[in-house]
Amino acid sequence: MEHTGRSRLFMIASMVIFGTVSLFVRYLPITSGELALCRAVSASVPIGLYLLFTKKKKPRTAWRRQWLLLMLSGLSLGINWILLFEAYKHTTVSTATLCYYFAPVIVTVVSPLIFRERMTKLQALCFVMSTIGLVLITGFRDLGADGIGILLGLGAACFYATVILLNKAIRDVTGLERTLAQFIFAAVALLPYVLLSGGFHLSALDAKAWGVLTVVGLVHTALAYCLYFSALDRLAGQEIAILSYVDPLVAVIISVFVLSEPITALQVVGGVLILGFSLLNEWKTSTFP
Repeated sequence: MEHTGRSRLFMIASMVIFGTVSLFVRYLPITSGELALCRAVSASVPIGLYLLFTKKKKPRTAWRRQWLLLMLSGLSLGINWILLFEAYKHTTVSTATLCYYFAPVIVTVVSPLIFRERMTKLQALCFVMSTIGLVLITGFRDLGADGIGILLGLGAACFYATVILLNKAIRDVTGLERTLAQFIFAAVALLPYVLLSGGFHLSALDAKAWGVLTVVGLVHTALAYCLYFSALDRLAGQEIAILSYVDPLVAVIISVFVLSEPITALQVVGGVLILGFSLLNEWKTSTFP
Protein backbone atom coordinates (compact mmCIF):
# COMPACT_ATOMS: atom_id res chain seq x y z
CA MET A 1 0.00 0.00 0.00
CA GLU A 2 2.87 2.36 0.85
CA HIS A 3 4.50 1.70 -2.52
CA THR A 4 1.19 2.37 -4.30
CA GLY A 5 0.76 5.68 -2.48
CA ARG A 6 4.26 6.75 -3.41
CA SER A 7 3.64 5.71 -7.02
CA ARG A 8 0.52 7.89 -7.11
CA LEU A 9 2.57 10.83 -5.86
CA PHE A 10 5.22 10.12 -8.52
CA MET A 11 2.57 10.00 -11.25
CA ILE A 12 0.88 13.21 -10.08
CA ALA A 13 4.24 14.97 -9.75
CA SER A 14 5.27 13.94 -13.28
CA MET A 15 1.95 15.14 -14.71
CA VAL A 16 2.20 18.49 -12.90
CA ILE A 17 5.74 18.93 -14.21
CA PHE A 18 4.68 18.08 -17.77
CA GLY A 19 1.76 20.48 -17.45
CA THR A 20 4.00 23.42 -16.50
CA VAL A 21 6.49 23.09 -19.37
CA SER A 22 4.71 25.76 -21.45
CA LEU A 23 5.37 28.34 -18.75
CA PHE A 24 9.11 27.83 -19.19
CA VAL A 25 9.13 27.34 -22.97
CA ARG A 26 7.43 30.70 -23.51
CA TYR A 27 10.45 32.55 -22.10
CA LEU A 28 13.22 30.82 -24.07
CA PRO A 29 14.48 32.93 -27.01
CA ILE A 30 15.59 29.95 -29.13
CA THR A 31 13.95 28.02 -31.94
CA SER A 32 11.69 25.07 -31.25
CA GLY A 33 14.20 22.79 -32.98
CA GLU A 34 17.00 23.93 -30.68
CA LEU A 35 14.79 23.48 -27.64
CA ALA A 36 13.75 19.97 -28.66
CA LEU A 37 17.38 19.01 -29.30
CA CYS A 38 18.57 20.46 -25.98
CA ARG A 39 15.73 18.66 -24.22
CA ALA A 40 16.68 15.31 -25.78
CA VAL A 41 20.40 15.68 -25.03
CA SER A 42 20.09 17.05 -21.50
CA ALA A 43 17.65 14.28 -20.56
CA SER A 44 19.61 11.43 -22.19
CA VAL A 45 22.68 11.97 -20.02
CA PRO A 46 21.09 11.70 -16.54
CA ILE A 47 18.74 8.89 -17.60
CA GLY A 48 21.66 6.99 -19.11
CA LEU A 49 23.70 7.47 -15.93
CA TYR A 50 20.74 6.37 -13.80
CA LEU A 51 20.37 3.14 -15.78
CA LEU A 52 24.13 2.59 -15.65
CA PHE A 53 24.56 3.05 -11.90
CA THR A 54 21.39 1.18 -10.96
CA LYS A 55 22.83 -1.74 -12.95
CA LYS A 56 19.68 -2.25 -14.95
CA LYS A 57 19.99 -5.03 -17.47
CA LYS A 58 20.56 -3.50 -20.88
CA PRO A 59 18.34 -5.08 -23.54
CA ARG A 60 21.02 -4.82 -26.23
CA THR A 61 19.56 -7.73 -28.22
CA ALA A 62 16.10 -6.18 -28.16
CA TRP A 63 17.57 -2.78 -29.10
CA ARG A 64 19.37 -4.28 -32.10
CA ARG A 65 16.32 -6.22 -33.19
CA GLN A 66 13.99 -3.24 -32.95
CA TRP A 67 16.33 -0.36 -33.77
CA LEU A 68 14.15 0.80 -36.68
CA LEU A 69 11.05 1.12 -34.48
CA LEU A 70 13.07 2.88 -31.79
CA MET A 71 14.56 5.24 -34.36
CA LEU A 72 11.18 6.09 -35.89
CA SER A 73 9.63 6.64 -32.46
CA GLY A 74 12.54 8.90 -31.47
CA LEU A 75 12.17 10.90 -34.67
CA SER A 76 8.41 11.19 -34.10
CA LEU A 77 9.01 12.33 -30.52
CA GLY A 78 11.39 15.07 -31.67
CA ILE A 79 8.96 16.33 -34.33
CA ASN A 80 6.14 16.17 -31.78
CA TRP A 81 8.08 18.47 -29.43
CA ILE A 82 8.92 20.94 -32.21
CA LEU A 83 5.30 21.22 -33.36
CA LEU A 84 3.97 21.57 -29.81
CA PHE A 85 6.49 24.28 -28.89
CA GLU A 86 5.63 26.12 -32.11
CA ALA A 87 1.92 25.80 -31.29
CA TYR A 88 2.56 27.59 -27.98
CA LYS A 89 3.95 30.53 -29.98
CA HIS A 90 0.92 30.87 -32.28
CA THR A 91 -2.04 30.28 -29.99
CA THR A 92 -2.92 30.04 -26.33
CA VAL A 93 -1.45 27.25 -24.22
CA SER A 94 -4.95 25.95 -23.45
CA THR A 95 -5.90 25.71 -27.14
CA ALA A 96 -2.60 24.08 -28.11
CA THR A 97 -2.83 21.61 -25.22
CA LEU A 98 -6.44 20.60 -25.89
CA CYS A 99 -5.66 20.06 -29.58
CA TYR A 100 -2.59 18.06 -28.56
CA TYR A 101 -4.69 15.79 -26.34
CA PHE A 102 -6.66 14.71 -29.40
CA ALA A 103 -3.82 12.16 -29.81
CA PRO A 104 -5.58 9.33 -27.88
CA VAL A 105 -8.57 9.74 -30.18
CA ILE A 106 -6.28 9.34 -33.21
CA VAL A 107 -4.83 6.18 -31.66
CA THR A 108 -8.34 4.79 -31.13
CA VAL A 109 -9.18 5.28 -34.82
CA VAL A 110 -5.89 4.04 -36.26
CA SER A 111 -5.32 1.01 -33.99
CA PRO A 112 -8.02 -1.15 -35.66
CA LEU A 113 -6.37 -0.50 -39.03
CA ILE A 114 -2.82 -1.32 -37.88
CA PHE A 115 -3.29 -3.92 -35.15
CA ARG A 116 -6.64 -5.27 -36.38
CA GLU A 117 -8.24 -4.37 -33.09
CA ARG A 118 -12.02 -4.19 -33.05
CA MET A 119 -13.45 -0.74 -32.35
CA THR A 120 -16.22 -1.02 -29.77
CA LYS A 121 -19.38 1.07 -29.68
CA LEU A 122 -17.99 2.94 -26.68
CA GLN A 123 -14.78 3.77 -28.55
CA ALA A 124 -16.81 5.00 -31.53
CA LEU A 125 -18.88 7.19 -29.19
CA CYS A 126 -15.71 8.59 -27.57
CA PHE A 127 -14.30 9.38 -31.02
CA VAL A 128 -17.45 11.21 -32.13
CA MET A 129 -17.80 13.22 -28.91
CA SER A 130 -14.09 14.12 -28.79
CA THR A 131 -14.31 15.26 -32.42
CA ILE A 132 -17.28 17.47 -31.52
CA GLY A 133 -15.15 18.88 -28.72
CA LEU A 134 -12.37 19.68 -31.19
CA VAL A 135 -14.89 21.43 -33.47
CA LEU A 136 -16.10 23.53 -30.53
CA ILE A 137 -12.51 24.58 -29.78
CA THR A 138 -11.58 25.43 -33.35
CA GLY A 139 -14.63 25.81 -35.58
CA PHE A 140 -16.92 28.58 -34.36
CA ARG A 141 -14.70 31.65 -34.33
CA ASP A 142 -12.38 33.70 -36.52
CA LEU A 143 -9.21 31.69 -36.12
CA GLY A 144 -6.79 34.26 -37.51
CA ALA A 145 -3.29 33.61 -36.18
CA ASP A 146 -4.73 30.94 -33.88
CA GLY A 147 -5.34 28.78 -36.94
CA ILE A 148 -1.62 28.13 -37.35
CA GLY A 149 -1.31 27.22 -33.68
CA ILE A 150 -4.28 24.87 -33.90
CA LEU A 151 -2.83 23.11 -36.94
CA LEU A 152 0.54 22.82 -35.20
CA GLY A 153 -1.15 21.42 -32.08
CA LEU A 154 -3.02 18.83 -34.16
CA GLY A 155 0.21 18.01 -35.99
CA ALA A 156 1.89 17.44 -32.62
CA ALA A 157 -1.04 15.18 -31.68
CA CYS A 158 -0.52 13.12 -34.85
CA PHE A 159 3.16 12.57 -34.07
CA TYR A 160 2.44 11.84 -30.40
CA ALA A 161 -0.11 9.26 -31.59
CA THR A 162 2.63 7.84 -33.82
CA VAL A 163 4.91 7.48 -30.80
CA ILE A 164 2.14 5.65 -28.90
CA LEU A 165 1.46 3.29 -31.81
CA LEU A 166 5.17 2.54 -32.32
CA ASN A 167 5.59 1.92 -28.59
CA LYS A 168 2.80 -0.67 -28.76
CA ALA A 169 4.86 -2.53 -31.37
CA ILE A 170 8.15 -2.42 -29.40
CA ARG A 171 8.72 -5.51 -27.28
CA ASP A 172 11.16 -6.52 -24.51
CA VAL A 173 12.39 -2.97 -23.84
CA THR A 174 11.32 -1.37 -20.55
CA GLY A 175 9.71 2.05 -20.50
CA LEU A 176 12.70 4.05 -19.24
CA GLU A 177 15.15 2.22 -21.50
CA ARG A 178 12.84 2.77 -24.46
CA THR A 179 12.63 6.47 -23.59
CA LEU A 180 16.43 6.71 -23.43
CA ALA A 181 16.69 5.15 -26.89
CA GLN A 182 14.04 7.52 -28.22
CA PHE A 183 15.83 10.55 -26.75
CA ILE A 184 19.12 9.46 -28.32
CA PHE A 185 17.56 8.88 -31.75
CA ALA A 186 15.63 12.17 -31.44
CA ALA A 187 18.89 14.03 -30.72
CA VAL A 188 20.65 12.38 -33.68
CA ALA A 189 17.77 13.28 -36.01
CA LEU A 190 17.32 16.82 -34.71
CA LEU A 191 20.98 17.85 -34.90
CA PRO A 192 21.16 18.12 -38.74
CA TYR A 193 17.70 19.77 -38.77
CA VAL A 194 18.87 22.50 -36.39
CA LEU A 195 22.12 23.01 -38.30
CA LEU A 196 20.29 23.33 -41.62
CA SER A 197 17.48 25.55 -40.32
CA GLY A 198 19.51 28.40 -38.85
CA GLY A 199 22.01 26.82 -36.50
CA PHE A 200 22.40 27.38 -32.80
CA HIS A 201 21.69 30.59 -30.88
CA LEU A 202 22.61 29.36 -27.42
CA SER A 203 25.43 31.91 -27.10
CA ALA A 204 22.80 34.66 -27.00
CA LEU A 205 21.19 33.24 -23.84
CA ASP A 206 21.69 35.09 -20.59
CA ALA A 207 22.08 33.42 -17.19
CA LYS A 208 18.31 33.40 -16.57
CA ALA A 209 17.58 31.75 -19.92
CA TRP A 210 20.27 29.13 -19.31
CA GLY A 211 18.63 28.39 -15.97
CA VAL A 212 15.23 27.97 -17.62
CA LEU A 213 16.71 25.71 -20.32
CA THR A 214 18.39 23.58 -17.65
CA VAL A 215 15.08 23.22 -15.78
CA VAL A 216 13.30 22.13 -18.99
CA GLY A 217 15.96 19.53 -19.73
CA LEU A 218 16.57 18.10 -16.27
CA VAL A 219 13.22 18.63 -14.53
CA HIS A 220 10.57 18.69 -17.28
CA THR A 221 12.22 15.87 -19.21
CA ALA A 222 14.67 13.68 -17.27
CA LEU A 223 13.05 13.87 -13.81
CA ALA A 224 9.48 13.85 -15.11
CA TYR A 225 10.03 10.76 -17.26
CA CYS A 226 11.84 8.95 -14.41
CA LEU A 227 8.93 9.67 -12.05
CA TYR A 228 6.41 8.64 -14.70
CA PHE A 229 7.99 5.27 -15.48
CA SER A 230 8.74 4.58 -11.81
CA ALA A 231 5.00 4.87 -11.14
CA LEU A 232 3.73 2.82 -14.09
CA ASP A 233 4.63 -0.64 -12.76
CA ARG A 234 2.75 -0.21 -9.46
CA LEU A 235 -0.45 1.48 -10.64
CA ALA A 236 -3.52 -0.04 -12.25
CA GLY A 237 -4.43 1.02 -15.77
CA GLN A 238 -7.52 2.92 -14.64
CA GLU A 239 -5.50 4.93 -12.11
CA ILE A 240 -2.94 5.80 -14.77
CA ALA A 241 -5.73 6.95 -17.10
CA ILE A 242 -7.22 9.25 -14.48
CA LEU A 243 -3.95 10.70 -13.20
CA SER A 244 -2.58 11.28 -16.73
CA TYR A 245 -5.18 14.00 -17.23
CA VAL A 246 -3.63 16.10 -14.48
CA ASP A 247 -1.18 17.26 -17.19
CA PRO A 248 -3.69 19.04 -19.52
CA LEU A 249 -5.69 20.38 -16.57
CA VAL A 250 -2.56 22.01 -15.11
CA ALA A 251 -1.66 23.40 -18.54
CA VAL A 252 -5.11 24.96 -18.98
CA ILE A 253 -5.04 26.43 -15.45
CA ILE A 254 -1.63 27.99 -16.15
CA SER A 255 -2.88 29.36 -19.47
CA VAL A 256 -5.91 31.06 -17.93
CA PHE A 257 -4.78 32.08 -14.45
CA VAL A 258 -0.99 32.57 -14.81
CA LEU A 259 -0.52 33.67 -18.41
CA SER A 260 -3.94 35.40 -18.47
CA GLU A 261 -4.76 33.98 -21.89
CA PRO A 262 -8.40 34.15 -23.05
CA ILE A 263 -10.64 31.09 -23.21
CA THR A 264 -14.26 31.03 -24.37
CA ALA A 265 -17.17 29.07 -22.95
CA LEU A 266 -17.31 26.96 -26.13
CA GLN A 267 -13.63 26.12 -25.74
CA VAL A 268 -14.24 25.04 -22.15
CA VAL A 269 -17.08 22.75 -23.27
CA GLY A 270 -14.92 21.43 -26.12
CA GLY A 271 -12.04 20.78 -23.76
CA VAL A 272 -14.29 18.90 -21.36
CA LEU A 273 -15.57 16.74 -24.23
CA ILE A 274 -12.07 15.93 -25.52
CA LEU A 275 -10.53 15.20 -22.12
CA GLY A 276 -13.63 13.55 -20.67
CA PHE A 277 -14.29 11.12 -23.51
CA SER A 278 -10.58 10.45 -24.08
CA LEU A 279 -10.34 9.58 -20.39
CA LEU A 280 -13.44 7.39 -20.60
CA ASN A 281 -11.96 5.54 -23.58
CA GLU A 282 -8.61 4.93 -21.86
CA TRP A 283 -10.27 4.04 -18.56
CA LYS A 284 -12.38 1.34 -20.16
CA THR A 285 -9.71 -0.07 -22.47
CA SER A 286 -6.65 0.51 -20.22
CA THR A 287 -4.29 0.76 -23.19
CA PHE A 288 -1.31 2.94 -22.55
CA PRO A 289 2.03 3.65 -24.28
